[in-house]
Amino acid sequence: MRYLRTTVALLALLLGLAACSGADDSGEAGTDADGGAEIAQADMAASEDDDGEAAREVVVTGSLTLVAEDARYAMDEIVRVVGELGGRVQERSEHASGEGDDVEGWLTVRVPAAEVTTALDRFEGLGETTDVSITSEDVTRQGRDLDARIAALQTSTERLLGLMEEAGSSEQLLAAEEALSQRQSELEALQAERAYLSEQIAMSTLHISVSSEETVQLEAGGFLGGLEDGWSALVTFAGGLLVALGAALPWLLVVGVPLAVVVGLLRRRRRRTVPTEAAAA
Repeated sequence: MRYLRTTVALLALLLGLAACSGADDSGEAGTDADGGAEIAQADMAASEDDDGEAAREVVVTGSLTLVAEDARYAMDEIVRVVGELGGRVQERSEHASGEGDDVEGWLTVRVPAAEVTTALDRFEGLGETTDVSITSEDVTRQGRDLDARIAALQTSTERLLGLMEEAGSSEQLLAAEEALSQRQSELEALQAERAYLSEQIAMSTLHISVSSEETVQLEAGGFLGGLEDGWSALVTFAGGLLVALGAALPWLLVVGVPLAVVVGLLRRRRRRTVPTEAAAA
């Protein structure tokens, strides 16, 4: 029975809401509590964007590789530049890339969309930028759709609040409260989605990989340094020679020894043959 009373109350609420909408002098006839007409009208307006009057909403993301003489210093400078442009560092990581203090690192930074070009120009002064990639996604229709749905739910919520004040029974009040709770939950979810989208539009995301330059360093070691280098080269050569000799020794034993025996026998036979021919002559 309680569910039946609740259903009847909801039907009465919707009929009353339709009657209020029909009596509205502001020209909102035909709009139901869900705000379907407002959403439809907003969608039609969103589709009529070819005149270029409304500003486009675009999400910009980019990535680049920076090769610098001092990677850690370059990353510190990137952080400073991003802060000066009104942005922030979302992620930073670094690790040693070899001997000494050389490091490699990655940064994910957020900068105002209007400052992306300025940021890239400033980064170029820190080293050599390669693999630069910038992408943009037009989210104008998505933003307008969210705005329309938010406006419709706000209107529906306001009307439900008015009906709650005019509720003539506890069943109508309960039904209005349940409908209001659902509308408010949907409204908060859409508002959060819209806030996130707006933040993505306002602040562009840049992924930056930073590494050190590969430079050849010549150390002057004088006579002792040259002697050490020469000895190292000799040891390396001798080691290679011994490895080659070790690899060839089994072949010498297996092939070389029988071959030497055969050659020796042929030479002895030849020596015997030569005197015999001389005596016959």
